[in-house]
Amino acid sequence: MIQRFFDHSPEPRTIGIVGGLGPYAGYDLVRKIFRWTRASVDQDHLPLMLHSFPGWIPERPAFLLGQTKENPGEDIGGIMEQLARSGATVIGMPCNTAHSPRILDVALERLYATGLDVRFVSIIESAVQHVCQLCPNGGRIGLMGTVATLQTRLYQDALEKAGLEPVILGDEDCALVQRAISDPTFGVKAFSDPVSPAARQILLDAARRLVEEKKVSTILLGCTEIPVAVTETSLWDTPVVDATSVLARELIRASCPERLKAPFEIQG
Repeated sequence: MIQRFFDHSPEPRTIGIVGGLGPYAGYDLVRKIFRWTRASVDQDHLPLMLHSFPGWIPERPAFLLGQTKENPGEDIGGIMEQLARSGATVIGMPCNTAHSPRILDVALERLYATGLDVRFVSIIESAVQHVCQLCPNGGRIGLMGTVATLQTRLYQDALEKAGLEPVILGDEDCALVQRAISDPTFGVKAFSDPVSPAARQILLDAARRLVEEKKVSTILLGCTEIPVAVTETSLWDTPVVDATSVLARELIRASCPERLKAPFEIQG
């Protein structure tokens, strides 16, 4: 008979994930939660719900860039409410752009109006805290993300507040990164499994320019589509921070910290 390693651990809190932003980003977060969970048998894995309803949620960048007036926060909040009413007490959302206060505040207002005991874990706060641990003496942080995320300064303001220097590429390169994410003919959203060589190459070229031209000390992948294409933890001897992976670890920590693997336990 197999002896469970976690027989005496506290009951874990159920993790709820707002999926569909995009769908593969939600799947990628679930996969990374499994990867970072210390488990020897099925029953040691954490209770988790993924609600992926992409057709319910309007385009986040279009709203933030003034191209539509329909705020996605209301529908995102509805999915959060569903998760909470189904038993989730820790909620994460693998979409950096949707963490804009103009969207997130609306969603969280609907969530907390339920009066349920639920905690939202921010991907922005989690990623910046992780970068601070990597760069305790400060540093130049190369930031890659959607045009909407960059224009709304979600990461730039958080990094600066933490004493770090955010660095982004020029408008032309940022537009190329956006195409690698969302172009319907080759972008990651359209071609996630496998990722198209064209999209991956654009993203790698952008990362290289951050290292070679902008002299950054760390690269932060601030869009949950980018780590689907760029899986490396280091490029040109420069650490690469995957915000999705960081969020996975923080969700595990919030659910049951005893089951969070240490980095040395991860193979490969």
